[in-house]
Amino acid sequence: MRINLDVLLILDAIDRHGSFAAAADSLYKTPAALSYMVQKLESDLNITLLDRSGHRAKFTDTGRMMLEKGRMLLSAAKDLEKQAIQVNSGWEKELSIALDDSFPFAALLPLIEDFYAQNKQTRLNFSHHTLAGSWEELTHNGADIILGAINDPPTSAAWSWQMLGMLDNAFVIAPSHPLAEEVEPISAERMVQFRAVVISDSARQCRPISSNLIDEQAQIRVDDFHSKVTLLRAGLGCGFLPRHIAHPWIASGDLVEKSVVSCRQKDVAYIAWRNGHDGLAQQWWREAVINHNLTAPLYP
Repeated sequence: MRINLDVLLILDAIDRHGSFAAAADSLYKTPAALSYMVQKLESDLNITLLDRSGHRAKFTDTGRMMLEKGRMLLSAAKDLEKQAIQVNSGWEKELSIALDDSFPFAALLPLIEDFYAQNKQTRLNFSHHTLAGSWEELTHNGADIILGAINDPPTSAAWSWQMLGMLDNAFVIAPSHPLAEEVEPISAERMVQFRAVVISDSARQCRPISSNLIDEQAQIRVDDFHSKVTLLRAGLGCGFLPRHIAHPWIASGDLVEKSVVSCRQKDVAYIAWRNGHDGLAQQWWREAVINHNLTAPLYP
C-alpha cells in the first residue's frame, strides 16, 4: 500500500495551518521533508494533490478528496490505538450483562454513564430474561454478569455469586377483580378459582422454575412484567409482582394488594459472574453494582 498515515497527517496539517512551513512546524519536520513525501505519493499514484502554481499550494479536487477520506482513516487509526492500549491494559472489547426481568434497566443508567466516562471502548450488551433463563445466560450462553437472578445459584467453581438482597413479592389484583372484596388472608382454595397471570421461564436448556403457582389454577402466560401488569390492571387475572414493580400501581389505585395464606413472600436475588474472565470492565461492573446504593430500593 503506497498511502501511509504520515502523508495523511501532512495533508491534514497543511489544510489546518495553511502552508507547508506552518504545517512543518506543527509536525516538527522541515518543509522540504513534507514536500518530498507529498510529491512521492503523487508520483507513486500518478495524481496531483496540490496545485503549486500560485503563491501558496492549494488542494486539487483529488487532494481535497484524499484529505477528507484521509481524516476518516486518521480518526479510525487513533481509535484503534486507544482500543489496543485498553485491551492490553485489561479492558474487554465487549461485556455481556444479562438482567432478570424483575431488575429495572433504568436503575443502571447512572452506572452506564459513569462507566463510559472511564472507558469508551468496551461495548456493553444487555439482554433480559426470566426465572431460570437468567442463570442459563450465565451457565450456557456466555453472559459475563447476571443481575437480579432469583432461586438457588449453580454449584460450580466456574461462576461466583453474591446476594443482592431479598425480593419482596406482593399479591395484587385490579379493584374490579372479584377477590378485591375478599376477606384477608385469601385462602389457596379461593385463589385457585381465578385465573393467574404468570411469567414464562425464558430458559431453553436449564430446568424451568416457577414461583407462587398453584397446580390446579388456570393460567395466562406472558414473557415480561410489563405485559403481566397490563393484564392485572385490566382485571383479567390475579398474580404476584415484585414490590418495587407493584408499588406505583398500588399507590395510584390501579392495583390492590391482598394478603394470602400460602405464598412465597420473598425471593433471594443475586448478582453472579463468570470466573476466569475477570477483565477490568467485568470487575468495574460487579464492584459498582455491589457497592452502589441502587439496589437498596429494590431489595430492602
